[in-house]
Amino acid sequence: MSDDTPHPSNGSNKKSLLNRIIQIFNPEPKNKNDLVNVLTDAQSRELINPETKQMIEGVLEVSEMRVRDIMIPRSQMVTIDRSHSLEEFLPIILESGHSRFPVVNEDIDHVDGILLAKDLLAFGFSHSGLNTNKSEFSLTKVIRPAIIVPESKKVEPLLNEFRSNRYHMALVADEYGGISGVITIEDILEQIVGEIEDETDDDIEEDIKVLAGNVYLVRALTELSDFNEYFNCDFDEKAADTIAGVLLQKLNHMPQKGEQVTIGHFDFTIVATETRRMEMLKVAVAKKHKINGKLSD
Repeated sequence: MSDDTPHPSNGSNKKSLLNRIIQIFNPEPKNKNDLVNVLTDAQSRELINPETKQMIEGVLEVSEMRVRDIMIPRSQMVTIDRSHSLEEFLPIILESGHSRFPVVNEDIDHVDGILLAKDLLAFGFSHSGLNTNKSEFSLTKVIRPAIIVPESKKVEPLLNEFRSNRYHMALVADEYGGISGVITIEDILEQIVGEIEDETDDDIEEDIKVLAGNVYLVRALTELSDFNEYFNCDFDEKAADTIAGVLLQKLNHMPQKGEQVTIGHFDFTIVATETRRMEMLKVAVAKKHKINGKLSD
């Protein structure tokens, strides 16, 4: 059986993620606001770290989201034209680095199925191009059925369907039946655990870049051990995993773009945020602080 073949639903009697989390903390919290207060208190008493609190809050947010809130819009979709040959669409697959591609017929509103990049492995590749199996290739034989969900569908039950039915991508339809976007299981999980990166992500670059003098641009999810090593500092790596976690501990709230905070020898400015997480930081290092064995300018 294909790993994308839907299985019967597990039923609608399962408790929602929100209800299950609230049950963990019973009898104290009675609703979401009470639970958030409990989490804030638990963090202040160091019973949970900031990343754990942020993750649970992500689950609470997901329980209220609809697909339209986090889908990839159609203008950003990477698709394969069914009329193209393997030689024509293979560069698209290699350049994008994605693993799944909607296969369209004429236009994006007519999707015939989903192509998994791994299904092309059977046809073999060599450094000089495709091998002699290319004459046997048929897109019709390898595409999987496309799952279509409405924009208004709640994200939480969709996540349950992704898990139980073992598929990872769904096309999103608007009220008129046109394709308005696409959503993957990774898009949902990132709302809970933060951005999930791999070796093909376009924004994979150095986590720490020198802007000018003693000012640096730092990715908020830079591992704290890497930050400590680079800047010759000793932030507690048991209390936080990333430099973002250090800022969350200091501020005890999710900072807004442009917000500033000073910790030790470092002046942090949040320069980019996305939804409920920090993305990029500007870090000004105090003069005379040694970085990699050298004094900052």
